[in-house]
Amino acid sequence: MKELDGRVAVITGGASGMGLAFAHRSAAAGMKVAIADIEEPALDAAVDGLREVGADVLGVRCDVADAHSVHALAAAVDDAFGAAHVVCLNAGVALSGPLHEQSLADWQWILGVNLMGIVHGLDAFLPGLVERDEGHVVVTASVAGHTAYPNLGPYSATKHAAVAIAECLHNEQAAAGSQVGVTALCPGFVATGIFDSARNRPEVLADALAEAPSDEEVAAREAFLEMITTEALRPEQVADMVHDAVVSNTFWVFTDARHVDNIGNRHEEIRTRTNPTEGRTITQDALG
Repeated sequence: MKELDGRVAVITGGASGMGLAFAHRSAAAGMKVAIADIEEPALDAAVDGLREVGADVLGVRCDVADAHSVHALAAAVDDAFGAAHVVCLNAGVALSGPLHEQSLADWQWILGVNLMGIVHGLDAFLPGLVERDEGHVVVTASVAGHTAYPNLGPYSATKHAAVAIAECLHNEQAAAGSQVGVTALCPGFVATGIFDSARNRPEVLADALAEAPSDEEVAAREAFLEMITTEALRPEQVADMVHDAVVSNTFWVFTDARHVDNIGNRHEEIRTRTNPTEGRTITQDALG
């Protein structure tokens, strides 16, 4: 979509991090912006901040794991602005730990947001885009959708699925000669609050049997978050990349080259039918 002025952008997970940066970048391009988020105080603050810079903005509390909530979002956008043009399926959560320690509640939470959030977004918005033969879908995946780093099992599973969905959608629309574009955003580390996403975890999916973290685990997490703060890209940088991808109809967006070797090694192991090697951790890649 080369012309964004006056068009409508819808962004899930839009109250903070990359989603909020997408919202500000879209508003700067002259778009009407609808942001959806489950965290109401952050959503209210995000809407106020966008209005302060002159954006035409709608804020909708939305649980992307709930299909009815996402369809209610679509209805609210249509009532306020009309048809959506750019749909950023960006909401995501994360947790870490070995697979044998992941509970069913962990899996249900991660799959509900990261995978079904995309499915519900497509169900609510994609038919309209296809019928109008105009628009763009941005799927927030991750470098974790191209790798198998230790201790990211559920998260990586959802991000591999996100990549596959985006590729399939792109191939379908291209084969049909459609004007609906698709971008797969595959960021490395970005300075967002995703590693604190448990703050929005529904009580019904809380892991009642989870043990409190040890002092060593707490210290390691704090060091990791400090690394994110100092080493990661800013959300605004990623938002510029996404804007450019929408305008140029670019499918792949990788935010940096730190994970290229690990991704390439995995592809070579698949090509040669070689057992996966332990390789580097995602933190080692992030630090270069």
